Amino acid sequence: MTEPLAVDLTAVVARQPDPLLFVTVSGAHLYGFVSRDSDVDLRGAHLLPVAALIGLDEPRETRSRIWDEDGTELDLVSHDLRKFIRLMLRRNGYVLEQLLSPLVVHTGEAHAELVALAPGVLTVHHAHHYRGFAGTQWRLFEKTGELKPLLYTFRALLTGIHLMRSGALLANLPALLDETAAPSYLPELIAAKAEAEHGLATGLDLDGVAQDVERLQLALERARQDSRLPDEPSVRAALADFVVRVRLER
Repeated sequence: MTEPLAVDLTAVVARQPDPLLFVTVSGAHLYGFVSRDSDVDLRGAHLLPVAALIGLDEPRETRSRIWDEDGTELDLVSHDLRKFIRLMLRRNGYVLEQLLSPLVVHTGEAHAELVALAPGVLTVHHAHHYRGFAGTQWRLFEKTGELKPLLYTFRALLTGIHLMRSGALLANLPALLDETAAPSYLPELIAAKAEAEHGLATGLDLDGVAQDVERLQLALERARQDSRLPDEPSVRAALADFVVRVRLER
């Protein structure tokens, strides 16, 4: 990991009620603008027993928990494998970032196989996900003035542009700075965010920032129009087989 974590995440994984196929770190650690007081966003997929899926009651497919461990706030969200893959097929860039995160806490053969299938899920329509997420974060920045949603705005737009142009998903903002027309002040904002999770964005030309956001929104739309990504996933059948096989093997 790029940032040391003051907690044994292996022990956290071992305590979960259902077998975990993978757990990665998402959020600010993945995006490259972690603060000294950032929590740790753990994301993954687990495997419910067959009885939970075929019984009378609807299964609880998502487990979510926030707690403090040795002074570090942990936020764990895990979906049953079937739900996780359904989210993947809904052009959800967020779950793909979790799956492909290089910050791996727990992995195995099923995780590796799912990672290998992930490129076949990417479509031109993922541009809509990133533009929508950026819009939500920009409105939050306008309301709060905090650095965090501002960096989330730029990160989402730059990730979307990179994806449309290259066909590859890259979620780390510092890694995107040299590959796209990123504003020159982003490194300073990243450094300021390192000091406080909810620090304010001060000393900025807000009109200029708004113009940069609009410029990147237009760049994302142009990249979508020019993208060679397909309209539909190419691996739906393979993912359907994967869900059944992994479930029956456990």
